[in-house]
Amino acid sequence: MLAETNRAPFDLCEGESELVSGYNVEYSSMPFAMFFLAEYSHIIFASFIFAILFMGGSLQVYPFRVLSYLLFVGSTCFKGVCICILFVLMRASYPRLRYDQVMMLMWKQYLPLSIGLVMFISALTMLLVSANPSCIF
Repeated sequence: MLAETNRAPFDLCEGESELVSGYNVEYSSMPFAMFFLAEYSHIIFASFIFAILFMGGSLQVYPFRVLSYLLFVGSTCFKGVCICILFVLMRASYPRLRYDQVMMLMWKQYLPLSIGLVMFISALTMLLVSANPSCIF
């Protein structure tokens, strides 16, 4: 999500004008505010999508349906706000990486890790299905 929203440490600056945020110099007042509003709304949107898809919701069922909905909305908002706070902490904690460092990180560390994870999960799925063919995930 950090790379998708162009946040540090994955915001790659290659030109000298980008190092001082050169494209922002052209904007003033309301266009500047709208530009940053769009940037931060993208962060909020990505945080809430991550909270909904990967952190789950509340599974409690209460006698009143409204209470279940309020609990789901409240827990999702809490998780989304926590991820937004993590965005701010990541930007404050980690320095900006150079282009060659990002490529080294992605190609030599994250790609083998993700391929190994895919192989592990598929082998685990095959083992579980062969042990119990009636099992449905």
